[in-house]
Amino acid sequence: MTRQTILILDFGSQYTQLIARRVRENRVFSRIIPYNMPAKEIAAMQPKGLILSGGPASVIDKKGPHPDKGIFKLKIPILGICYGMQLIAEALGGRVKHTKDREFGKVELFIDNNRDLFSRLPGNLTCWASHGDYVTKLPPGFQAIAHTNNTPITAIANRRLKIFAVQFHPEVTHTDRGNQILGNFLFKVCGCLGRWTMQSFIKESIDNIKKTVGRDKVVLGLSGGVDSSVAALLIHKAIGRNLRCIFIDNGLLRRDEPQQVKKIFSSSFYLNLICLDRSKRFLERLKGVTDPEQKRKIIGGEFVKVFEDEAAKLKGVKFLGQGTLYPDVIESTSLTGAPSSRIKTHHNVGGLPEHMKLKLIEPLRDLFKDEVRQIGKELGLTDPIIYRQPFPGPGLAVRIIGEVTVKSLDLLREVDRRVIEEIREANLYEQIWQSFAVLLPIKSVGVMGDERTYENVVALRCVTSNDGMTADWVKLPYELLQKISNRIINEVKGVNRVVYDISSKPPATIEWE
Repeated sequence: MTRQTILILDFGSQYTQLIARRVRENRVFSRIIPYNMPAKEIAAMQPKGLILSGGPASVIDKKGPHPDKGIFKLKIPILGICYGMQLIAEALGGRVKHTKDREFGKVELFIDNNRDLFSRLPGNLTCWASHGDYVTKLPPGFQAIAHTNNTPITAIANRRLKIFAVQFHPEVTHTDRGNQILGNFLFKVCGCLGRWTMQSFIKESIDNIKKTVGRDKVVLGLSGGVDSSVAALLIHKAIGRNLRCIFIDNGLLRRDEPQQVKKIFSSSFYLNLICLDRSKRFLERLKGVTDPEQKRKIIGGEFVKVFEDEAAKLKGVKFLGQGTLYPDVIESTSLTGAPSSRIKTHHNVGGLPEHMKLKLIEPLRDLFKDEVRQIGKELGLTDPIIYRQPFPGPGLAVRIIGEVTVKSLDLLREVDRRVIEEIREANLYEQIWQSFAVLLPIKSVGVMGDERTYENVVALRCVTSNDGMTADWVKLPYELLQKISNRIINEVKGVNRVVYDISSKPPATIEWE
């Protein structure tokens, strides 16, 4: 690694991704790795520091996840958080016990030593705790540097080994000055310089692409969204006309989307772009399929086949470019050995076939959505592309619960158009992460004149988020909900009921499938 990196060992905490983001906010690159990665492999990555995440397990349970103890001999600074603190204590000769008085929520932290980790912090602050175990005996060479009313040992330090740990969660916003605590670890303990910026990422990415691709050619699926657009521009800056962008109309897009994408990229950018209509091919493959995972795999596989077919017509194409993001990677596959489980397969990660003729090139694979948008600004993308709401790679196929048909697609397109029109009219489009409708696999009784009817039900879904890893439902004004519902029911033939999804992520995901 040429960049300074902090590695985060994932023990299954719901906050693991949040730790990664907080580190990056301090302009230091971070990466999440499996908790059981061998110490030799970690050393080979030359990280500036390690962070052991929290987790739902107990170190007292012999089946609980434990890291390679060799990490404590690497002479790399370490910060343990919650479960990570208990692991450090247990591994280095301390003692951990269950507590009757579980600490959960906001608690007052009293700092006993304000050097390094707690440098320039007040004597007490509010922090967020979530634990049922606690350290009762310090490992040799460690000292307690903070406590709460219920937990005498809430933070520990071994300055000779540069190992620190806290029983609370500095990465959450509920902890006062939590980002400063992480910053103290990064800069005062690890010696990071804080030079990881979007400009440095762009330069590094272009250099890596040039080195990887050489004189070969790349095909890239361009959807018109910010992810694929930014990936295309980065690769284009590296290899120029040796990039061939392909826009595929798979029949699963929103109304007028193919025409809009062609217009935008033919007039605003000088990319080597071809547009293909393969809607019939995709719909035939999806006929009779209702399982969402199978849908994703079929769609991902068909995308690759189309790209390979087109690449075969060209000389020197050896790579497939994609706008894969870090959340796609995290959600599609469980980090090898880590207790966090796969949420769903994304079509551009787990949905890819095992055997591909083309090698993947994914310049955004380590980034979150908001970071990609920052890069888009640096590269000169226009706001309509940068702030376009995320649209799933499988398209409307995962917003139709059950079999995907031409009829269901046409109906959902009409519903979707009205949702977006009203959200834009209310000046909420750029404030909302995603706003869309889902066609449910049920029929609802209705009344049309003197007759009963059985027609479709659609669910409206609007969420706010920074990166797609967590999300909350939007409290839309009742008047707006009423207007959207009235338009859908009155204007879209075949729908007689609209419901609003008020679920957050977690436990729900943003999309329904």
